[in-house]
Parts: sequence; C-alpha cells; structure tokens
Amino acid sequence: MPKVNLDFLPRSLTPPQTALLTLWVLLMVSFPIVDWTLGWQAMLSAVVFCLLTQLVVVILILWQIWGTVKTLGVGLTILVLSWIAEALGSHTGFPFEAYSYTDILQPQIFNIPLQIPLGWLIMLPPSWGVAQAIANRVKSDWQFPVFIGLSALAMTAWDLLIDPMMVTWGMWVWETPGTYFGIPWGNFLGWLLTAGLITAIIRPSELPIAPLLLVYTITWLLMTAGLAIFWGLPGPALAGGFAMGGLTVLGWRSFFKTSE
Repeated sequence: MPKVNLDFLPRSLTPPQTALLTLWVLLMVSFPIVDWTLGWQAMLSAVVFCLLTQLVVVILILWQIWGTVKTLGVGLTILVLSWIAEALGSHTGFPFEAYSYTDILQPQIFNIPLQIPLGWLIMLPPSWGVAQAIANRVKSDWQFPVFIGLSALAMTAWDLLIDPMMVTWGMWVWETPGTYFGIPWGNFLGWLLTAGLITAIIRPSELPIAPLLLVYTITWLLMTAGLAIFWGLPGPALAGGFAMGGLTVLGWRSFFKTSE
C-alpha cells in the first residue's frame, strides 16, 4: 500500500524540478497572451510545449523516489492503457460515450492524438498524490479501495475543467452533446472507470505525496482561473474548480494531519 514520504515536502524540490515547475507555470499563464499577440496556432504550440514540460516535472518527481525502472514501467503502463481506453472509446462509444477527435491535435495513432495519453500520464500521478494523502487517514483494511476511488474522483474532477475547454477549442466532438456544458454525463462515468482501473492495475506505492499534491494544486488554480477569466467558461470553472479544489484542500489538510 502506498505510504507517506514525509521527507519529501514541496520545499525539498531539486533545482531542476523547481526550474521546470516554474517554466510550466509561466507557460500556462502565457496562453492568453500568446493567443492575443501571436494567434491561435502559436497558442496551440505553447499548449503542447506546456504539456511536455509538465510531463517532465511529473516524471522527475516520480523518478527521484522510484528510480528509472519503476518510473518508466509505470509511465508506459499509463500510456498504453489510456491509449487503449481512448481508442475503444472513440471507436465504440464505450466507456466515454460516442465522440471523435478532430485533426487539430497531431500526430495521431489510429485517430487518437498522442497528447491524449500524455494528458493521462501528467495528471494521474498527481491524482494519486491527492488520493493517498486522504486515504492515509483511513483504516488499513479500507485504504486501497478508498485510494482507488479517490484517485478516480481526482482525475475525473480535472476532466470537469479540461473537457469543456477542449470541446470549445474544437479538439474533439461528441456525437450527442450532453447537459454538462455540451459533455454527456456518461463521459465522466467512463473517466471514473478508466482511472480507477488503471490505478488498480498499477497499484502505485511509496508515492512522493507533497510534490504531486503541489502539481495538482497548481493545475486546479491556473485552469480554474483560465476558464473563468480568459476562455469564457465560467460554468465549467465553477463546477470543476469546486470539485478539484475540494479534493485539493482535503488532500493538504490530510497530509499535514498525517505529518504531525
């Protein structure tokens, strides 16, 4: 079962991790500026670069605790399983309901943009950090089931923000738009199922909870502000921001309680 690593607090980030974390934050903040000054295509390039930067941040955080072999193994497993889920979903409608990707995101493998499984890789470990911080306060017999459920909730809470934004940007389209700002509710059940299943298969252990929580927290704050202020999506910002924010606050509170 994952356990707390109390020696790895946010202030203990290495200089390269701190530099990359800062670069990632600056890139996220720059999206509206790049869009206004250089245009849509330049902004899309900034989004891809930001995604890769966040990926490196997450990988370095895991690598410092897990080492090369385990980090690569977990990373590849997330990429493969999430790609399978997306390929199944976009071609059959299960488990996310019927949707299809447009040609905006490139390159693609069997009509699945490579950025999509990368998105799972950059956000599932931070979701694990949130989940483990909370689950560590649960009785040991229930810790792993609670951890799986909370991981799925934390990942799905992020999708409450990212999905409406990506649909607005034309990254993918739903065959039958739903009532959550155009997104069908079955999509979120699919996210819960997929995130929970991948987590159960990997069974991550010895998680660097605090830095993963930090990544989740930054994502929550910047995405909520971006949707509400710059991208004209106050509804998803409120709903997704409340969901991610609630888990974030509970995660930090539980972490510091456990650290006492």
